Amino acid sequence: MEEEKFILTKKAGIYGIIGNIFLLIIKAIVGFIFKSQAMIADSFNSAGDIFASLMTFIGNKIASMPNDEDHNFGHGKAEYIFSMFIGISMFFIAAKLFYNSTYTLILGSSLQFSWLLIIVCIVTIITKVMLYIYTKIALKKCNNILLSSNMKDHRNDCILTTFTLISIILSLYGIYWFDSVVGLGISIWIAYTGISIFLESYNVLMDISIDEKTKDLILDIIHSYKDIKKIDSISSSPVGAKFIIFITICVDGNLSTFESHDLANSIEESINKLENVYKTKVHVEPV
Repeated sequence: MEEEKFILTKKAGIYGIIGNIFLLIIKAIVGFIFKSQAMIADSFNSAGDIFASLMTFIGNKIASMPNDEDHNFGHGKAEYIFSMFIGISMFFIAAKLFYNSTYTLILGSSLQFSWLLIIVCIVTIITKVMLYIYTKIALKKCNNILLSSNMKDHRNDCILTTFTLISIILSLYGIYWFDSVVGLGISIWIAYTGISIFLESYNVLMDISIDEKTKDLILDIIHSYKDIKKIDSISSSPVGAKFIIFITICVDGNLSTFESHDLANSIEESINKLENVYKTKVHVEPV
């Protein structure tokens, strides 16, 4: 399962790099030639997508490394570190695009309509839909924040390029201000997505607790054991996309050491089967 996860994420990163380099080249050339602020903004977005795909590739490679003496629980958090880089880069790109779009909105747009702009938009949407579908299928097979970030990015690009297409069509009827407005909208959307990715990664790196749904499943498993008198504590720590669970339970003090350890092992094995759990450690206290 883990090997399949890293292979799928690696492929998603490579396909993303190739696809976005192609889109960056055609959007930048056509955007600057015909002075479309929305298309230029879209090309900057593709540059950010290349960086995001590169971070996905590198982060996945590091995260796939097995645990060692210095990293007892593996390198899974690399996914979140590199995902955070993606979020930061998206925010700075958004700030630059916002400035450029505001400038052209105030001073006026010099957009020149061309059918090449329409063709580039259609090619971009088709390419991004294909990348989105592939990444979504990969994400369903394995939970990975890098894949999730890329999937959202591809989806957003489809929506943003659609608005770019609308702004270009409107310029055919002499409505040029919408081009700059779309540029502003793209920059705000990129900033929002970047901040969301950053906060999700930040929460994991700051050891956010496991979600309530999984915690309830863990409690149901523990309560199914009649020998447990009390649950003293449950805590968790994220390791990549999964969590290490620490549980302290209280049992009858008359139970033998073997019986207590056998009970703890049984609970650990049951909880470890949960999708979001990397490893469980159960500590037994006699009552």
